[in-house]
Amino acid sequence: MNKEFSVDPDVATAAMRAQWDQAARGWRESGAVIRPWLQQATQAMLGMAGVKPGAHVLDVAAGAGDQTLDIAKRVGPDGYVLATDLSPEILQFAAQQAAAAGHRNVETRASDGQNLQVEDTRFDAVVCRLGLMFFGDPLQGLREMARVLKPGGGICTMVFGSPQANPCVTTLMSTALGHAGLPPRDPFQPGGLLSLGKLGLIDDLFKGAGFREIATTSVAAPFHLPTVKDYMKFIRTSAGPIVEILKSLDGVKAEAAWADMEQVLSRYETATGWEGPNQLLLTAARKS
Repeated sequence: MNKEFSVDPDVATAAMRAQWDQAARGWRESGAVIRPWLQQATQAMLGMAGVKPGAHVLDVAAGAGDQTLDIAKRVGPDGYVLATDLSPEILQFAAQQAAAAGHRNVETRASDGQNLQVEDTRFDAVVCRLGLMFFGDPLQGLREMARVLKPGGGICTMVFGSPQANPCVTTLMSTALGHAGLPPRDPFQPGGLLSLGKLGLIDDLFKGAGFREIATTSVAAPFHLPTVKDYMKFIRTSAGPIVEILKSLDGVKAEAAWADMEQVLSRYETATGWEGPNQLLLTAARKS
């Protein structure tokens, strides 16, 4: 690795934690947008992981806990859910949601997905929704998930697909970087929104972590919102990576960047509202 571009893993982890601590409230308050966007894919993820009544399930990078509630409902009172996330700030919302819904079988724990503070072979299933792509070392993260699974246990992760299939994400990134005076980034750079979208990459990582019966399925998950302004409101409050790029700009320049993004993304306006294309990859496997 070129040392000039290498990043200390501890520094990168701390930066990612701070980024999501800052975006925590916005992500929670955007639940009304996120839930319908990801609901179909989430239900598919839980089914592919083998989440069923009575199961003990680990929810890695749980965020504000939208999918945690779905898991708790599936496993029922005889099951158990442990929701982990790098950000304690965002995880507190998962705990609040679970308590408000009456799920007494849900526990939360702040934990780096690359170093899970969980005992070996504890869980029947593991899921990770839109988290694995942010790991600086996704292979290590998958090895940790394999470690805590029981033999024969199931796993399913959800990540963004290819750059070509996610034009909203690529537009946001390229526009933000341009306004910030930063060079274009390799979309497959570890830790980025699209870092696991390269054809065959995630399957190879699952193989490297020792999983078997690996299968990746692409799922179309377009955003359906009244207007492009509604999408930009969601991005401005919830998209930590984009906000992080623009934080060095003064108010006028930052607003110019946001306006530019909105203008470009307005091309997805239709007669019935705004529809932004997105593609997700669901990868399911079992532990030997």
